[in-house]
Amino acid sequence: MGKLSHFDETGASRMVDVSEKEATLRTARASGSVRMNPATLALLRDRGLAKGDVLEVSRLAGIMGAKRTGELIPLCHPLGLDGVELSLRAEEPDHVRVEAVVKTVGRTGVEMEALVAVTTACLTVYDMCKAVDREMVIEEVRLEEKTGGRRGTYRRSAAEVPAPEAG
Repeated sequence: MGKLSHFDETGASRMVDVSEKEATLRTARASGSVRMNPATLALLRDRGLAKGDVLEVSRLAGIMGAKRTGELIPLCHPLGLDGVELSLRAEEPDHVRVEAVVKTVGRTGVEMEALVAVTTACLTVYDMCKAVDREMVIEEVRLEEKTGGRRGTYRRSAAEVPAPEAG
């Protein structure tokens, strides 16, 4: 395992200097889910919640979150993103699955932007549904893959994280 790059030789926090790195296409895909009561999922799916279209509002929130990652995570580089896509699916019997894909041409990766996009979308689902279900759980937020940069491609193996239990 390598050393932590956000600390200098004295142990002080620092923003990593990426000025010498080559600008390359960087992509990251992250995912997560919001588990809820099946009745809540039915309301969400049928657009029966008072706050409106939960999936579309959450998609926009996730995109906005990705764009503001550098403001939220202290040592993240503020990045100009070239693309952010979010997929939100109501999956029977009891959860919303969220996936984000983020792309940029730059000197540092976009893993944090993808993770913030997923987390922000999940939090928005929670916010919009909490009036009918406070038992919701945000879970399984994780990096699925990343490409580009000095370390190349990373893909999560199916064995790395156990599948969520049904029901």
